[in-house]
Amino acid sequence: MFTGLVEEIGVVAELNPHDETGGTSLTISLPESSKLLEGALLGDSISINGVCLTATHLDVQNAVPSFRVGIAPETLRLTNLGELAKGSDVNLERAVRADTRMGGHFVQGHVDSTAEIVDVRQDGNALTFRFAPRSPDVLRYVVFKGYVALDGTSLTVTRVDDVGGWFEVMLIAYTQEKVVVARKKVGQSVNVEVDVLAKYAEKSMAGYLGTQSEILVKPILEEMVQNLVAQAMGGHS
Repeated sequence: MFTGLVEEIGVVAELNPHDETGGTSLTISLPESSKLLEGALLGDSISINGVCLTATHLDVQNAVPSFRVGIAPETLRLTNLGELAKGSDVNLERAVRADTRMGGHFVQGHVDSTAEIVDVRQDGNALTFRFAPRSPDVLRYVVFKGYVALDGTSLTVTRVDDVGGWFEVMLIAYTQEKVVVARKKVGQSVNVEVDVLAKYAEKSMAGYLGTQSEILVKPILEEMVQNLVAQAMGGHS
């Protein structure tokens, strides 16, 4: 579990599609002053661009600390990690502890879809990004003023258009300096994880009303889920 508050930006040192295990591995270099790996152990979970991955190698002895993770084929199919190259910047966050302040929202590190950046607009010193998800179905979990994790960054939805197939977020000046999303351009992709609370609400209501009535009640369910999530986040549907 993660919070969606990026701790550090790392740099891809190597994306090896044919490592010694026969699979794909990703090595991330950290700044010399990094404290990300302090107390870290093999097997720990680290979020890389919003994807929960397992540390298989830790190197804290060199001047430039680094770590390596393995990437499953399914992960490569569902995320944008396969698009990374040597020198790519990535968002990093360690898994939360019991005493961690929940400053963002509950992020699992399980990507639901990727989304393409279709527009970037300046608004004062802020930037508004518009995203079109590869899987339009995820939009039913995206609501005005609700949460969404983009490349692992917890952000607030400022606009959503189900018919047009897009949603928007705004990055303030501080956030622009701290996350990778702000450095991306139109045409590039981000990993999207919707708020898991919306999924639980939808499934609970579907179970209550019965699967036989799915076709009749689906539009009602979607509206109810949007209202519930918006109310929980302090917004309006």
